[in-house]
Amino acid sequence: LIISAVVPRPVAFVSTVSKTGEQNLAPFSYFTAMHDPPCVVLCICRAGHRSGGKKDTMQNIDDTKEFTVNVLSEWFLEQANHTCGNYDAGVDEMALSGLTPLPSTKVTPPRVKESAVHMECVLKHKYETKGYNGEDTATIVVGEIVMFHVNEHVAKKTPSGSTYVGLDELQPISRLGGNTYGRSRECFDMPRPDRDWQNR
Repeated sequence: LIISAVVPRPVAFVSTVSKTGEQNLAPFSYFTAMHDPPCVVLCICRAGHRSGGKKDTMQNIDDTKEFTVNVLSEWFLEQANHTCGNYDAGVDEMALSGLTPLPSTKVTPPRVKESAVHMECVLKHKYETKGYNGEDTATIVVGEIVMFHVNEHVAKKTPSGSTYVGLDELQPISRLGGNTYGRSRECFDMPRPDRDWQNR
């Protein structure tokens, strides 16, 4: 129920490197953001195909305290889908999918060149969650963004000069229930009510 009711969810395409230098790349849709300081928040569940052990992404974050988040867009969705299989530990999903590693500037894990928005992150907090049987079932990861990269193709400017990411250009993909994904194509603006509304 939860994955089909809490929708749409943005997808974090997370790149990590193990303590021995092996690359890992995987998508996660339990993903959001916060600010001051700017942070991303991920929920990384345990690996059911590994008897409840940690996924490579979580193990690598535990070991190195670094990762990158790359925003998933329509133009490389098919390649990205080839990174989410239940592969053996140590498999390089970047190479397997044909995606291109791009060196980061402040952390070791590479970015994904095909993505238009990259966030280089360091681990700030993590919280283990326990299931009904008392065992760890997932980890909530808070990563502080230490470098933000936006491709000029999707970068826009407000009238005051602030940079923002253009939705039409970014073509972000969201996760829905099951194997269903969504596009952000039909949107609308709705201004907030002003303070005088409370006195009506």
